[in-house]
Amino acid sequence: MNLDWIHFTPLTSLTGGIMLGIASAIFILVNGRILGISGILGGLFPPKLGDTAWRLAFLMGLLAAPKVFHAVIPTELITSPRIEAHEWMVVVAGLLVGIGTRYASGCTSGHGVCGLSRLSPRSLVATASFMSAGFAIVYLLRHALPA
Repeated sequence: MNLDWIHFTPLTSLTGGIMLGIASAIFILVNGRILGISGILGGLFPPKLGDTAWRLAFLMGLLAAPKVFHAVIPTELITSPRIEAHEWMVVVAGLLVGIGTRYASGCTSGHGVCGLSRLSPRSLVATASFMSAGFAIVYLLRHALPA
């Protein structure tokens, strides 16, 4: 195994994880809702009166955050992630994640961050399932299947 030390960022990853955990806790305490992106997006279809504005604001914040980050942080401190996959593979992966969120009644962030912290058995099974499937697919694509 070869570790990509240039893109190995344990400190920023840990900081991001802590920030996500704090944001999730605040969100559930203030709103009484789970911070799951698929649930927030799915709640817009069909839209419900009085429930749309906060969902749109949240999603717009997700889209605006990288722009704000790039405006605030000096360019030389920013490293871009590399995705070593064909475009079709990224599209297929996105579709599979979308289908999986419908089957699991929630997304990876909803189950993995919020559900596990609430000790939800359903979230434990969902998280174990999608993590196992992810490990298996990466192993197959990188090691078991011919290139």
